[in-house]
Amino acid sequence: MRAVCVIGLGLIGGSVLRAAVRAGRAAWGATSSTSDGAAAAAAGFAVLSTEDALARAAEEDALVVVAVPLPAVEGVLRSVADVAPLCRLTDVVSVKQPVADLVARVVPTARYAGGHPMAGKSVSGWPAGSAELFDGAPWVAVADEETSLDAWREAAELALDCGAHVVPTTASEHDAAVARVSHLPHILAAVLAATGAGGGPLALSLAAGSFTDGTRVAGTPADSVLAMCEGNRGPLLDAVDDALGRLGAARGALASTGGLAATVRAGNAGRAALTAVRSGDGREEVHIDLTDPEAVDDLRSLGAGGGRILRFDGDVAIGDLPG
Repeated sequence: MRAVCVIGLGLIGGSVLRAAVRAGRAAWGATSSTSDGAAAAAAGFAVLSTEDALARAAEEDALVVVAVPLPAVEGVLRSVADVAPLCRLTDVVSVKQPVADLVARVVPTARYAGGHPMAGKSVSGWPAGSAELFDGAPWVAVADEETSLDAWREAAELALDCGAHVVPTTASEHDAAVARVSHLPHILAAVLAATGAGGGPLALSLAAGSFTDGTRVAGTPADSVLAMCEGNRGPLLDAVDDALGRLGAARGALASTGGLAATVRAGNAGRAALTAVRSGDGREEVHIDLTDPEAVDDLRSLGAGGGRILRFDGDVAIGDLPG
């Protein structure tokens, strides 16, 4: 199993380090956070300086995982370019096209495929992480035209070893999708929390499950939310416009007829579609031969259809699609 070098030991990076070790991989990490580094070292994990961690990665041909917020990615990549420019490289940053653009500009010699585990909490830092964080979760492994299958498989195998299943897609399609199901919810939660608080102590004293559930991610550290949402500005604007259009339609209907049936029923249907995708009922097994010249196209089609990769058997990626 290939060794893993994780740069950044917060919630996600710290969980990657733990999960890689759980899977039996040699793994070590580095972080600019004194508290996260001390906590990881105290837990028995190898924590080095960034330069030493990357030098070891170059020596051992390890997979380097960039696990820092988007604003810090360029600095990490410059260290990669200085110390391990030919390394195998992936990341777990919440947006993909901006990271891919930075890799192409700062360290184009790296063997890179982007990644993004769709798992997290509204708290951050090493203490919040766990080896089990990714168990059963989707983990994007980017398969763009310029992505080599070797680099893609490295990112995918790490995800599988961490307990996730792999969703292959392009960087731009990933960013458009997460704008709707990850970044927009943070914006809506922030608006909902502020609106509720605007009702004063009485409103907050009456807040129950719907308000608590709807505002959970508003407790995420603001800097983390700003990094991922502002870093995905274009796709997020599209998602916000869609949401505003739906809210505008709801307001118009409420003002004119007093009815909200269309809005509520569309929401019921959307939630039912989510439940159906997650149920796993009637899924069709799919085999993709990675030696086929059309393999990358087949991987992207699988992801676009809601499919996932579950394991590898030699050069065959085995996954499934919703029935």
